[in-house]
Amino acid sequence: MAAHRSGPLKQQNKPHKGGRHRGRGSAQRDGKGRLEMKILCKKVKKELSRIDQRHRANQLRKQKKEAVLAEKRHLGSKDGPPHQVLVVPLHNRISLPEVLGLLQDGDLGTVCLNECGNTHSFMLLCPQLKHRWFFTFAKPGDLHTVLDLAKVADTILFLLDPLEAWDSTGDYCLSCLFAQGLPTYTLAVQGVSGLPLKKQIDAKKKLNKVVEKRFPDDKLLLLDTQQEASMLLRQLANQKQRHLAFRDRRAYLFAHAADFVPSEENNSVGTLKISGYVRGRTLNVNSLLHIVGYGDFQMKQIDAPMDPFPLNTRVNKSQKDSSMAMEICAVDAVVNMEEDLKILMKADPNKQESLQAEVIPDPMEGEQTWPTEEELNEADDSVKQSSKVVKKVPKGTSSYQAEWILDEVDGSDGEGDEYDMEHEDFMEEDSQVESPEEEDEEECETMTTGESVRDDLYDEKVDEEAEEKMLEKYKQERLEEMFPDEMDTPRDVAARVRFQKYRGLKSFRTSPWDPKENLPQDYARIFQFQNFINTRKRIFKEIEEKEAEGAEVGWYVTLHVSEVPVSVVEYFKQGAPLIAFSLLPHEQKMSVLNMVVSRSPGNTEPVKAKEELIFHCGFRRFRASPLFSQHTSADKHKFQRFLTADAAVVVTVYAPITFPPASVLLFKQKSNGMHSLIASGHLLSVDPDRIVIKRVVLSGHPFKIFTKLAVVRYMFFNREDVLWFKPVELRTKWGRRGHIKEPLGTHGHMKCSFDGKLKSQDTVLMNLYKRVFPKWTYDPYVPEPVSWVKSETSSTVPEVDIE
Repeated sequence: MAAHRSGPLKQQNKPHKGGRHRGRGSAQRDGKGRLEMKILCKKVKKELSRIDQRHRANQLRKQKKEAVLAEKRHLGSKDGPPHQVLVVPLHNRISLPEVLGLLQDGDLGTVCLNECGNTHSFMLLCPQLKHRWFFTFAKPGDLHTVLDLAKVADTILFLLDPLEAWDSTGDYCLSCLFAQGLPTYTLAVQGVSGLPLKKQIDAKKKLNKVVEKRFPDDKLLLLDTQQEASMLLRQLANQKQRHLAFRDRRAYLFAHAADFVPSEENNSVGTLKISGYVRGRTLNVNSLLHIVGYGDFQMKQIDAPMDPFPLNTRVNKSQKDSSMAMEICAVDAVVNMEEDLKILMKADPNKQESLQAEVIPDPMEGEQTWPTEEELNEADDSVKQSSKVVKKVPKGTSSYQAEWILDEVDGSDGEGDEYDMEHEDFMEEDSQVESPEEEDEEECETMTTGESVRDDLYDEKVDEEAEEKMLEKYKQERLEEMFPDEMDTPRDVAARVRFQKYRGLKSFRTSPWDPKENLPQDYARIFQFQNFINTRKRIFKEIEEKEAEGAEVGWYVTLHVSEVPVSVVEYFKQGAPLIAFSLLPHEQKMSVLNMVVSRSPGNTEPVKAKEELIFHCGFRRFRASPLFSQHTSADKHKFQRFLTADAAVVVTVYAPITFPPASVLLFKQKSNGMHSLIASGHLLSVDPDRIVIKRVVLSGHPFKIFTKLAVVRYMFFNREDVLWFKPVELRTKWGRRGHIKEPLGTHGHMKCSFDGKLKSQDTVLMNLYKRVFPKWTYDPYVPEPVSWVKSETSSTVPEVDIE
């Protein structure tokens, strides 16, 4: 019989390991008490059975659901703060008086009018729903007021037009709100009932298509009748709250009333008494308080007056009109603060946070002592032990000059004599060649423009000086795009003097740069963390775990803030909102903030580095002059002269420390006082060691080309500059690399060696680098521009008179 042979697909089993098997005792003796990683992980993870895993998942789901329900029930209840609603009309055709009439109806609840300066707001108490709302109104043209109120609002109620949804002003307002971060919001349409019945369905369909671009998954509510207003209030009360990260870890307060007590020494500064409901976190009197737009201050004490808007208030019905269930609670703020006062807590000087924002520099701290003899001997020994390279150098060459001679075989000895013979002719030709600047000037003088019909009425509104400045900016931005970082070598100043702070780098990516080298004097005034990420984690962990002492969330309190300028109260009486945030540890100290921003698509005006801009960073608003740099993961970042529109840019400024996450908005103030949004983004880090490198590119043109040698002119204009920049590496636009061999003559011509033959149309470049720092122009005082806002928006949005 033929023997069976297995095919190629036969299963191959692992062979049995022969020999003596190890027992449990021998394995433990060899391990010497060490446990395997598998056993260690079991102890840490505590693996659960499948039934226990399901039970644990159900428990976590139940806890989250109860937390959401508890948050809903607490907001607007008798023990919690009122549900603050910001009403923003997004179109100039929307009638605010009609909306106010619907929301202030006596059938919904008790209405308490609260006149804080010119800010129209009212409190709505609804015992049936066991809820109380605080409504505030802001015009979309008053951008700073909208942004500040959105920082503290629980819900934003957007009022839409039934035909166009929003106009250009409303769309711009939405862009700013989306960039800052939206809390819970609701969309309501006013005016649908005023349309013909046949057009109402088509209007709703068109409106849904328009709204889907901004709010893809949200429903539209109608607001034309009293029943629809009641449904809207129920929707506001039952909505799930969206959280803003920068306010969840801080206590904040919206001022319902304010009083100013001037100091005895100076009437322009005094104690400010702010009354309002505590929100976010527990407010400690020993922490610092930041008033948005004005700066950081200390608190003296916290009082606990009676709540002026209790949920179970008595309703005084009028005898003449019994159907009217409205109680007008126009209560004087000063009387409220003086009656039934209860001091909650006073500041402890030993525990109170300091207002010190800057370090007082010591002029003797940077002094360097003379090295000792032992240190000098060690330095000499290290130099002697260093390896020495043998090179062939010309006679008379010093050791320092020999260090810069490269070991390359040029193979161009015969061409050097040819160049020496032609050098005299070349110098004569050079003296006859005109500079490109003179040629440009002659061309500019011969150009003519056609006459245009002048409109006197139009020219009266044009600022010629501003137009010239803007034209110059556009030219500079265009040149920067065409020739990045290129600069003409000055003729009146020596290049070694003009660029004495610059240096050459072998590689921008890999060459080292010490972050502590040649720091400016302003760096002696700022604070720096040893490890910013660990400090941020530790502070956030303490907030979550430790129980703070002070005014609890939902309490109506009066804060006594010391050393506040009187202008705060003046702007508050004019209608500007007064908002205060408590600061976390170290947030009053100055440092270097880095923010990642992207250019706003609707703004095309060139923005140059170190221009003064207005920042909205989290809860802060301030002025500063930033630097722009590339957003990369390297240790060095190239400086950008303009805010580019095609990529994200890192903005660097001197500003108080703020712990991320925090949104960032950049505004630029125009000549008429209006602020335009130019960029938005988020806070990246607080890091003074982030290196921003400015690059300058000097260009020259090859005059004579021999194989790998070339004569370059127009990069320098004297012999000393060529010798000064001789160690710096050269490159060309077509990828060649080389170095300067020697200067020729006294007019800045130089012989250069490259790694390949140059083309006549190529350009020789030299890269020089220096570290740059932002300007110290931080200004926390950015008041509300009330005057220009009213003049700009009075024609589009009607004034509301609640009385």
